[in-house]
Amino acid sequence: MKNTLWFLLASTLLCSLGCGKADEAVKPSGSQSPVATSATTTKGTIGVSLLTLDNPFFKVIGDSITSEGKKLGYETIVVSADKDVAKQSNQIKDFIVKKVSAIVLSPCDSKSIIPVIQEANAAGIPVFTVDIPCNEPGVKIATQVATDNYGGGKEAGHAMIEALGEAGGKVAILHFKQAESCLLRVKGFREVIDEHNKSAASKIELVTELESGGAKDMGYKAAEDSLQAHADLRGIFAINDPAALGARAALEKAGKADQVLIVGFDGQPEGKQAIKEGKIYADPIQFPDKMGVEIVAAIVKHSKGEELPPQMLIPTSLYRKADAEADPELK
Repeated sequence: MKNTLWFLLASTLLCSLGCGKADEAVKPSGSQSPVATSATTTKGTIGVSLLTLDNPFFKVIGDSITSEGKKLGYETIVVSADKDVAKQSNQIKDFIVKKVSAIVLSPCDSKSIIPVIQEANAAGIPVFTVDIPCNEPGVKIATQVATDNYGGGKEAGHAMIEALGEAGGKVAILHFKQAESCLLRVKGFREVIDEHNKSAASKIELVTELESGGAKDMGYKAAEDSLQAHADLRGIFAINDPAALGARAALEKAGKADQVLIVGFDGQPEGKQAIKEGKIYADPIQFPDKMGVEIVAAIVKHSKGEELPPQMLIPTSLYRKADAEADPELK
């Protein structure tokens, strides 16, 4: 009986000591916890080459892809191609060497970028385009996420008709022909103006189409040249806000800010502020933040083997002075 009691007492003591140490051995500590480990692991890297980061529109796209990617476990590398096809080609080659999980680009030139997209295709890296498409044969694009640029161009046409009223008049187009998105905007704009002229008493005459580079400085020069060639110019359609703001500066210098009405495109903060101040009549506004979110969602779906549509278009919304005056984000 005494031996039995000693055995039970010893067993209890050993268990209390042993079980405590075993618990400590399996208990995760600090950085070794499962939660911390999952937070530091990633699903891969998204390589993003955008047309230019000088334009706030593309910066918003890059920032949106980065933040949305982080939420879903991706690291992101965002670089600016600075409208240089050779530079963009080298950036994509670098992404291929880094073996990124996906490549996102807004092509500087849809035709010239074909060879390097084919290299990514051959390496098995899915390529997605954002804002500017690449619809050329011989390349495989997982999907295109973009503004409905054609529809936005039509909205710009209606805005110009509204701005000029019954008097009509001469209009200049400040283009950026290198970008397919801008070709679509001008196409939609022209179609609406042409349709309007079929029945309008006073026509809207598209008198010139000049290169703006999608930038303030070139937009300024293009507007200046338009005024010199057409002193009675009444309207300017600029394919983005930087070009529109450059045009406005040229009009102010020439003393014709009250004579010529500007319709822009984008809805960047500076462009919206100019609309509020009456410097730009209206903008079909884009939603670059939504584009970034949609691109990341498409990358996730593609990684799971889900089928994607050839393109996903995000409609624009026409933004006028009344919208700007009610916009809490403006001064």
